[in-house]
Amino acid sequence: MKLATKFNLVLILVLLAGFAIAGVSSYTILQKNARQEILDRANIMMESALAMRSYTVKEVRPLLTVQNKRQFLPQTVPAYAATQTFNQLREKNPEYTYKEATLNPTNPRNRAADWENDVIQQFANNDKQESLVGERDTPTGPALYFARPIRITDPACLVCHSTPEAAPESMLKLYGPANGFGWQLNQVVGAQIVNVPMDVPTRHARQAFLTFMATLGGIFVFIVIVLNILLRSLVIRPVVQMSALADRMSKGEENLPEFNEQGKNEIAVLGAAFNRMKRSLERAISMID
Repeated sequence: MKLATKFNLVLILVLLAGFAIAGVSSYTILQKNARQEILDRANIMMESALAMRSYTVKEVRPLLTVQNKRQFLPQTVPAYAATQTFNQLREKNPEYTYKEATLNPTNPRNRAADWENDVIQQFANNDKQESLVGERDTPTGPALYFARPIRITDPACLVCHSTPEAAPESMLKLYGPANGFGWQLNQVVGAQIVNVPMDVPTRHARQAFLTFMATLGGIFVFIVIVLNILLRSLVIRPVVQMSALADRMSKGEENLPEFNEQGKNEIAVLGAAFNRMKRSLERAISMID
């Protein structure tokens, strides 16, 4: 096996190992970053919902207290306000969803689905768990969900949700006495759940990964070509020239040119030694003659 072949074989194996390590590392990092980006979006949605709930309680509800006694206004309910706000968002971004999933809701649209029931039960079984993150398949593709528990910590909430007799008459006229009652203080009755699509960030991560690997592959090919050019010009060609001169000397040829020993590198030192050997051999032959 020639020197260039051995060199290229070792070089390619080393570069392939580096290519594989770089590929695994970059893919892992990009996927992790994509997931973090999705989670950041979910956090922003959740904080927006909390802000809307707070705004409704502090600024909207007090202004409509009198009207609420005559006719119940859902707009004064924090959950309703937050849900309606995100329904506006979904008109242009239907893959994003927000729901205040509840086991026994006053408004039927908030009733928890089967998988949402499981999320609520996890919060109910663990009082210290403040959030939950997971993945699920949806009709529009995989999505990441971020959930927080809805826990009754304000006794004022029980006015509308303890018993039908304690609830405002205007609310009973709108929703009836069958749902949304029996809640207790410190009970987990539901969960705020936002769903954020994973398709776009993960697709961008895959595209970035492919671009990076293609660029890295091009760089490795360039390195192989450059190193082969340097190997041939600095090592192989001088060695081949010395080998050819040595072969001609061994066959008895005379007046052969000396090897060009320019520079101070190892090949030049070897060439100088070769020239001294050539001159010594020529003097020895001339003395014999």
